[in-house]
Amino acid sequence: MLIMIRRGPAPAQPTGGANGPARTRHVANLVAVEGLVLRLSELDADAASAVRVIGFFDALIEQRASLDRLVASTARLTECPVGLHVPASGVRVRADADGVPLPGPPRPTAGAGLTGGGRVWLERDGAATALDPLILERLAIAAGLLLEQNRHRLPELGDPALTELSVSASAGEAERSRALHLLGIDLDAPIRVLAVPGGHWPGPEPQAPLGSALAVLVAEDWQAPQGIAVGVGPRVTAIEAPRSWRAARTAARFAVPGQSEVVRWEDLGGLAVLADALGEPELSSVPDVLALRRLATEPGGADTLALLAAVVSTDSVRKAAALVHRHHSSAAARLARAETALGFSVHGPAGRFRLTLALALLRLRETAI
Repeated sequence: MLIMIRRGPAPAQPTGGANGPARTRHVANLVAVEGLVLRLSELDADAASAVRVIGFFDALIEQRASLDRLVASTARLTECPVGLHVPASGVRVRADADGVPLPGPPRPTAGAGLTGGGRVWLERDGAATALDPLILERLAIAAGLLLEQNRHRLPELGDPALTELSVSASAGEAERSRALHLLGIDLDAPIRVLAVPGGHWPGPEPQAPLGSALAVLVAEDWQAPQGIAVGVGPRVTAIEAPRSWRAARTAARFAVPGQSEVVRWEDLGGLAVLADALGEPELSSVPDVLALRRLATEPGGADTLALLAAVVSTDSVRKAAALVHRHHSSAAARLARAETALGFSVHGPAGRFRLTLALALLRLRETAI
C-alpha cells in the first residue's frame, strides 16, 4: 500500500562553511521526522505503517529531542492528549492533540511503564487504534533514552535557577516540572508569583532575581511584609507559574512604597491591558502625563505628586493633607497650583478619574520590570 506523506517547504540550503554537509543532514532530518508520520489517521495497521512509526521515534531520539517535543510530536501523531510522568525526578509533561501543553490532572486510557520508574500514556476519547500499543512501546523507549540524556541539565537543589526555571515561559514543561519538584512544590498546587521591584524579600519562599525585580513563589496564605512594593500575579497551578509571573510584573509597575504597596493583577482591570499595550512613546505623548512630569521637576515636585496621589485615594483635601503629613491650608495651596498646571480641577468625580489615569500612565512610563 502506498502511503502519501505531506511535507513542508524544502529547507534553505547552507551557503557554505566546514559544517555545511552536517548542517544539511541535520535540517533534512528535522524535516523528515516532522513529515514522516503527520497523523495516525492517515496510516493503516500494516507493516509499512509500523516501520514509519518506529522511524518517527528513532529520528526524535537521534536528534536528542526535548521531552516536551517528544510528547508534543506524539500527541500530534496520535491526535489525542499524551503524557509522561516520572515521580522520582518530578518530570511531568502533557500535551493536547495539537501539541500544546495541557495543565490539569491526566485521564489515561492506555499506558506503558518506563525502565527505572515512570509512565507514558495516551488519553483517547474514542476507541484505541491498532498501532497504539506500538506507539506506547516506542514512546516509552524514546522517553527513557531522552530522560537519561537530560538527567544532568538542571541546577542543584536550592539554586535560585530552579525558581527562574519555574517562572520562565521559554523553559520546557519537563524542565519546569522537575525544577518545581526539586523546590518541593506539587505541580498542581495553587500558588501565586510575586514580582518585587528592587529585589529584596525577607521570607524563606523560593526566589530568584530576574531583571530589575525578584520573582517569589508563594502559597495562598502568604503575608506581605510592611514597606515593600509587591506585584501579585493571579492564582494558578504551579506548572502554570510563567503566566502568574508575567501578570505579577505588570502589577508591580503600579506598586509604590508607602502608597499602593501591594498591587494584585486581578484588581487592575483595564489598566493591565493598557500596561501591556502602551509603550514609552505612546505614554510620553499623553498631555496629562507631560503635565505631571513638568510638575515633578519643579521645586517640591515629589511632594506635589505625593499629594495628588493622596487626593485620588481619599475623599477630601483635608484627609489627603493628613495622609502626606501636611497642613490643610498648605496642601490646598499646593493643590491649586497643580490644578493650574494640569488644566483641570481634581475635586469632582471626572477630574479625580482623569488624575487617577494620568498618575497610572506616569507610573507605567517610569517603570519597566
